[in-house]
Amino acid sequence: MRFVICLFALVTALRAEAQQPSFDLSIQNMMRGPELYGREPSQVRWSADSRWIYFSWLPAGSDWRERAQPYRVRPVAGAKPERVSEAHMDSAGPLVGTGVLSSDRRYRAAEFSGDLYLLDTKTATSRRLTETLAAERAPAFDVEGRRVFFVRDNNVFSMEIDGGLVRQLTDIRSGDAPKDSATAAGQRGVLAQQQRELFEVIRDRVRLDSVARAEQRAREAVRVKPLYVGATERVTSLEVAPNGKALLLTTTIPATGTRETGVPQFVTASGYTEELRVRTKVGDAQNTGRIAFVSLPSGDTKWLAVSPGDSAKPTSSASVLGWNPSGTRALLFASSRDFKTRYISTVSAESGTVRVVDTLQDSAWVNGPCFGCGGWYDDGRRFWFVSEASGYAHLWSAAPDGSDKRQLTSGAWEVLDVALTTDRRHFLLHTSEVSPFERHFYRLPVAGGARERLTREKGGHSVVMSPDGSMIADVFSTPNRPPELFVRRTGAAGGMAQITTSPTAEWLSHGWKTPEIVMIPASDGVQVPARIYRPADMGARPNGAGVLFVHGAGYLHNVHNYWSTYSREYMFNHYLASKGYVVLDIDYRGSAGYGRDWRTAVYRHMGGRDLQDHVDGSKYLQKEFGIDPERVGLYGGSYGGFITLMALFTEPKSFGAGAALRSVTDWAHYNHGYTARILNSPDADSIAYRRSSPIYFAQGLEDPLLIAHGMVDTNVHFQDVVRLSQRLIELGKTGWEMAVYPVEDHGFVRPSSWTDEYRRIFELFEQHLAGAGAKAASGGGRHP
Repeated sequence: MRFVICLFALVTALRAEAQQPSFDLSIQNMMRGPELYGREPSQVRWSADSRWIYFSWLPAGSDWRERAQPYRVRPVAGAKPERVSEAHMDSAGPLVGTGVLSSDRRYRAAEFSGDLYLLDTKTATSRRLTETLAAERAPAFDVEGRRVFFVRDNNVFSMEIDGGLVRQLTDIRSGDAPKDSATAAGQRGVLAQQQRELFEVIRDRVRLDSVARAEQRAREAVRVKPLYVGATERVTSLEVAPNGKALLLTTTIPATGTRETGVPQFVTASGYTEELRVRTKVGDAQNTGRIAFVSLPSGDTKWLAVSPGDSAKPTSSASVLGWNPSGTRALLFASSRDFKTRYISTVSAESGTVRVVDTLQDSAWVNGPCFGCGGWYDDGRRFWFVSEASGYAHLWSAAPDGSDKRQLTSGAWEVLDVALTTDRRHFLLHTSEVSPFERHFYRLPVAGGARERLTREKGGHSVVMSPDGSMIADVFSTPNRPPELFVRRTGAAGGMAQITTSPTAEWLSHGWKTPEIVMIPASDGVQVPARIYRPADMGARPNGAGVLFVHGAGYLHNVHNYWSTYSREYMFNHYLASKGYVVLDIDYRGSAGYGRDWRTAVYRHMGGRDLQDHVDGSKYLQKEFGIDPERVGLYGGSYGGFITLMALFTEPKSFGAGAALRSVTDWAHYNHGYTARILNSPDADSIAYRRSSPIYFAQGLEDPLLIAHGMVDTNVHFQDVVRLSQRLIELGKTGWEMAVYPVEDHGFVRPSSWTDEYRRIFELFEQHLAGAGAKAASGGGRHP
């Protein structure tokens, strides 16, 4: 009997094991993407009473075509997310919106679906303030909390909370201001004078016209004074002082004479080729803008010069960081047109006087995490901002006149974002203080004191604190588990409660690895971080070859102990390791996460220090694993594709093959905002563009190259690789091929396209890198 029972138990266990889903580690299956590893919970926000968490999400296994839907959940262990209807969101939306608080924090004004709502934070009830066809936006309270200012049709209005009286505070119009008819001069003036002298009827008309103009001026004197902006000028923001005495208006002025690139679409519903008109190229004329100071109620306007030494109009960027609570000063953020100087200024509500209170200059370009962050605190007695002045992005504060500057955080790490708690007594920070490979959440008293770390688990945390400060909603991930929504009590000693499970059981069944982070000795003595995937990690035997994955975007952080934005590549690197390849994923120079010097190491030479870090990666594979450089391949998209091209064109002895996906081939054809910061403009710095653009080095191609590009790429245009292919043809180069994807933009969408692309990448590596005879078969590492 015992034997029968044991046998039955064994059969049952084997049957249960056989029924467990197993993951098919194939390219076609992996490239299903989010159908497998799920969708990250996004747009996380709390209800006003801190009893619900709302977020956008899709459950495990949802089709790749589906869009995220609204969900809500109770912030308790074991709670299950529930799908909410659009009708529910129409009523609940105002209660979970961000909005702005009144000075006593009793009321919150919020915009939802183009209408305004007033939320009572004590009773968690809302009252609709507007219901119009026009969209109302940007609500703000006055000092006393009795009025709400808002924007409608590019004009500012105020509404009495109690009585509902609405007043229009601005009258902004497009076009030139009308002018009084000028008195005729010369021969025509003589004729007009003659008519007045001869005819009484003409004299009567002139008198009536004069009276009408006087009456019109009298009426206008008690109305809002019109403010005329250019016919094509667009109002982008309106910020009213809480005391109602002034407002700041920002505009955008479209550039004239520009030429946009046309991107043709060949697979269309009409059957005809259709063209998209997209961005201009770097160095072309750029949009400009202005900031106006408007006194209220007079409407007197002064256009401000917010970038010292520059004209009133064309700063590279300018924004209003907000008015202090009393409405006496506003805080402005601006950067110069050459991107090398950043200014923080105050504007007086009484006079509109601009005063620079902090300047940051960089011989390369100003930027970094939380660039453009700032605001008031301590009831307007101080302002805060994030600056790279110390070499790393840190939180600073100063008095309103710029004196008494204090660095509130310091160290060889970065502040990633900053917010204030509802009661404005604490700063809330995400930082890399623990390690450049982790992201944690802190609370810092505004009055000073020690930072309190509110997350503990190793990985990446993106936290939203509840309005009452008692709980945190945490979208948390590790290297081998995608982001999920967790909750915990603020400061509690226990673990987090997991709310969502986004991957399929099939995906979770696989033993996804946490890649080890290793340090690669660079040729300039710097230790460069990299993730490594070894064949042994996958139970495979080495095949004698290696692969470098090159992340895109240039300034992007990918070597860390949380989920990668390159989710398919993470799986593909597992696949390569399972086939015997040693894979490195490098945070090369220019990547985010390591401070100002790392960020700007590519200034005036992309494909310089960043490429050398990959050359050093090839040397690392040779030293640590005995891999011949001619059996080291590269692949990557966008900036990663650019590095791949530069590697094969300028460092052929360090690599054996490469796949360049959606790659920039000539920086003079990329956009202005990204490129001009790093390389200046093509007409002013031709050397930087020539030495940074792969198309000028195509004659150096010796090894097999795969070029893959979407034909509807509105970011890095398909024209980039068309021009490069013509260059390779004229140079007589062989051993390269190009795969085109007729319906794909910069980021591929369709699983079939992903599958085809990564099948080609793997076949390239298998043919030219894998196996002892691979290089011999391809002609000693040159042309196949």
